[in-house]
Amino acid sequence: MSKVKKQSDKNAPKGQIRIIAGQYRGRKLPVLMADGLRPTTDRVKETVFNWLMPYIQDTICLDCFAGSGGLGFEAMSRGASSVTLVELNKSAAQQLKDNKALLKAESIQVVQKNALDFLQSNQQNYSLVFIDPPFRKGLAQQAAQLLSDKGLTDDALIYVEMETDHNQQIMPSHWQLLKEKIAGQVVYRLYQNSLV
Repeated sequence: MSKVKKQSDKNAPKGQIRIIAGQYRGRKLPVLMADGLRPTTDRVKETVFNWLMPYIQDTICLDCFAGSGGLGFEAMSRGASSVTLVELNKSAAQQLKDNKALLKAESIQVVQKNALDFLQSNQQNYSLVFIDPPFRKGLAQQAAQLLSDKGLTDDALIYVEMETDHNQQIMPSHWQLLKEKIAGQVVYRLYQNSLV
């Protein structure tokens, strides 16, 4: 069964994402069009990075369910000091590595691993985290709970994207909701870790 899956990933058609602003502005990167991978739309990405604009410079960034890497690559383009892209799908992770090489972005690290396992063993504190997991699996809440125990700076910003019909996943009580917006079937929110 897994062999069939791997084969279909390898032969999956490729789409592309566009970096909107910053150092790599206008660059188009190929992405794997595999099951469960849905790149954040340009419209949503633009809104999110408008929210983040005052804070993004020199952040240590983690993209938990990287997929196409659209959020992480955009963060790097706009001044993050380092970006860790965590992606379970082997072919998608390889595409992220290829895109990192294409951009010559040495400050990007690609980790091919289950995001929840990564968070459990993580020793790094991040100042900006993207949580945009595959839908309808309750993964946003699970990732948030693991991050609330360790892995965040005291005032870290956390972006969470989930489906509108499944948006009652509970975030840690010390995460303060700063922004929220709905676009079609997606609700996206920006939280701040408030450990005071």
